[in-house]
Formats: sequence, structure tokens, C-alpha cells
Amino acid sequence: MEGQIDPTFEINGVQTNLEEDSCVQQRKLMESSITDGLDLLNIDVEVDTVPSFREDASCSKNVLRKQRNWERRLEAKKSKRKEEKQRRKLNRSERGDLEPEFSKRVVKAITRERLEEARAVGPRLCVDMSMTDCMSPKEISRLAGQIRRLYGSNRKAPQPFHLFLTNMTEDSLVYKECLRMNDGFLHYLIDVTEKSWLELFTLDDVIYLTPDANEALEQVEGDTVYILGGLVDESIQKKLSYTRAKELGVRMARLPIDEYMVKKSNPKNFHSKILAINQVFDILLMFRETGSWTQALSANIPPGKGYMVGLNAPL
Repeated sequence: MEGQIDPTFEINGVQTNLEEDSCVQQRKLMESSITDGLDLLNIDVEVDTVPSFREDASCSKNVLRKQRNWERRLEAKKSKRKEEKQRRKLNRSERGDLEPEFSKRVVKAITRERLEEARAVGPRLCVDMSMTDCMSPKEISRLAGQIRRLYGSNRKAPQPFHLFLTNMTEDSLVYKECLRMNDGFLHYLIDVTEKSWLELFTLDDVIYLTPDANEALEQVEGDTVYILGGLVDESIQKKLSYTRAKELGVRMARLPIDEYMVKKSNPKNFHSKILAINQVFDILLMFRETGSWTQALSANIPPGKGYMVGLNAPL
């Protein structure tokens, strides 16, 4: 087009673009200025650390923003972990727990030693697995989950029980479900046997715990064997464990819910004393540790059961 100057021309047969040469020269001058400035400040840097405008041009703002966000999140996680560690340390000091933190290996060894001691001298609790024929596959899966939680509570307890699973055959569905659902089930410090509890204990040492018993449990004795019916019954077949214990002629007892708790109003007017075996076990553990039925029952009976601690309940 007339009136415009073509910036491209040839020198010695080589085509040259004045605009491109000017941009290159400006970039070189800027990079040289940065380098000279660093030299004046006696800052020793690698050549690769001098900013490259070509690299900056290729790095999008979106990538830089994501990198900054990632760095902020990483720093926030580190700060949160540090605060949590300080909080745990403060809680231990307030409780007077000045024991040092142990590694996982040491904690595991201490836990195992405590459980082994309970197997020698601790009170005994047995889960009677003889009623699984009355249960659906879904109920059996729930029972396997309750056994996992029961064992987890025993591992953490300062005063654990010696645990038994009786009438537990390796070809039974409940045994297979325990293997499937519970990692390390074969290494649980529980006495698992195909024998009935009737073959292991004398009747005089046994108390069968059932919510339908007339007598309330008053104490947790070290020389008594407490039997829990391994039963999850969604169809509410009433008094199964009670009927079985009565047929065998053994002592029965219930948790002292009526003595320490009262019914509370709820929209469905629902009240139930039927608890999962791990919930019953947690109550026994806490009572053995604290000596308080009020504390043990209020901490471990779910609110949905429709009960609350009575105003006149003894501590």
C-alpha cells in the first residue's frame, strides 16, 4: 500500500525485519540491566535464575494462580497439624498426663501386653454365637460389624476384658463375614472357639445379660463370666436370649436402665432397651472404670432409644 514503509529488507541476501530486531534488542537490554543490577548488589545467582521473558510469556496466569493456591493450602495444612499437636499437648498437661508420646509400634506393644494380661486375670465376657441361625445375611453382617467395634473398645480400654466368641465355626456365615469386614480378625486377641460356653464355664460363674431379665446388674465382678447373646434381630423376635438362658437354667440380669434412667417424650413415643452388643459392652467397660452406672448409661445409650438420666439418679 502506498504511503507505508515496509520494515523488511535484504542485507547481503539476508531478509531482515526491523520491528523484530528492535524487540530482540529491547529484551536483551532489559535482561542485561537486571544482571548488572544484581552484580552491583553483590548478589550471586545462577544464570538460569535470571527471569526469562520468553518463559514468562509461555506460563499462563491460570497456572501461576493454581500454584499459589496449592502452596497456600499446603501451608495451611502444616499450620493446622502444628496447632493440633499443640492442642493435644496442652490437653495432656491439663489432665496431668505427662507421659511422653510413644511411637505406633510401642503403643501396639503396650496394648497387646494389656490384652494378654486381661486374658490371664481379667473379667470374662463371652458372645454367644449360637443364635445366628435365626438371623438373615444382612443381620449377620451387622453382627460382624458390632464385633469389630466391641473389640476396638476393648483394645482402647484401660481395664479390658478377656473376650470369647463361642459356637463360632469356620464354615459359618458369621465367621466369613468377620473375616471379610474386619481387617486382622485372625489376629484379634479373642478366644474364638466352636465349643459352647456351657463347655467352657460352670453355670455358677455365669450371668446371662438380657434386657428381659427381672434382676438388675449391680456390679461387674472379676470372677464372673458375662454372656451376651450374639443377636441382631430386625424383625424383633422378642425374648430370644431370655428364653435361651431360662431353658439352660442360668442366672440372668439386665442393665439397670429402669433404676437410673427415665423415659423421655418423643414424637414417635418410642422407647427401647434393646442395645447392640458393642453398646452393652461399652457400658460395662465404663462402669468398671468409673464405678458409676449413671455415667456409663448416659454416655453409651443412644438418644434415639428414648431414655434419659433421671433427676434423682444416684451418681
